[in-house]
Amino acid sequence: MKKEEKIIEKQTNNKKKRIIKALIAIFIVFTLLFGACAIYVNDYYRADMDAMVGVVQSKERYESQTLEDGTDIFKPENAKVGFIFYPGGKVEYTSYIPLMDALARKGIMCVLLKMPLNLAVLDVDGAEGIQEMYPEIESWYIGGHSLGGSMAASYLSENISEYEGLILLGSYSTTDLSNERIRILSVYGSEDKVMNKEKYDEYKINLPESFSEEIIDGGCHAYFGMYGEQDGDGTPTITNVEQIQKTAEIINIFIKK
Repeated sequence: MKKEEKIIEKQTNNKKKRIIKALIAIFIVFTLLFGACAIYVNDYYRADMDAMVGVVQSKERYESQTLEDGTDIFKPENAKVGFIFYPGGKVEYTSYIPLMDALARKGIMCVLLKMPLNLAVLDVDGAEGIQEMYPEIESWYIGGHSLGGSMAASYLSENISEYEGLILLGSYSTTDLSNERIRILSVYGSEDKVMNKEKYDEYKINLPESFSEEIIDGGCHAYFGMYGEQDGDGTPTITNVEQIQKTAEIINIFIKK
């Protein structure tokens, strides 16, 4: 073999080795990223179904239904008001069944959306098409908890004419709604240490001056749902059930004003 051929062969072999090493490196990186993503999406707050026993009682006061995409419907007979709810970030959506149940018992139809990977930011338009399915409902409200509330506000900003109001639980709107003729209720617990209070106060400018604010004395961030304690939250001085009942009463009064 000529010297030039040996050099070319060596260069070719070295190139193949570099390509193989690069492919191995890419494979390792993607494996690590996939693993990190898998850990992240599986690290979420799960509904405390045991705690719900005795809280969510017989559903004889309303019709319950689960749509193909997992969305849960709580529809009282002759309901005229509907409430579409976006769950909090990295919280299993069924954690909010007790709140939906409490509202349905007060005559409010509730739509509890199931979000991809428990993140409402991945399906901001989750409420789309719901209203058309229930033409008998005369007025609609939209809202949610924490990240879910912010995403509901974002969706509302593009569909203002379709809703009577927005309900934020331990949440705030990063979208400017200040000049919209829309009713807004903001509720949070006095012991909430998860919601960024500085940002909450900063983003109040995005709400109409007439918005309503209710602070639940002794309430915390996690107790709007039933998924146990949340990292970084404050220490509540009321029970999970009490906060849910208080929240349902506040929402009911707001809607029926």
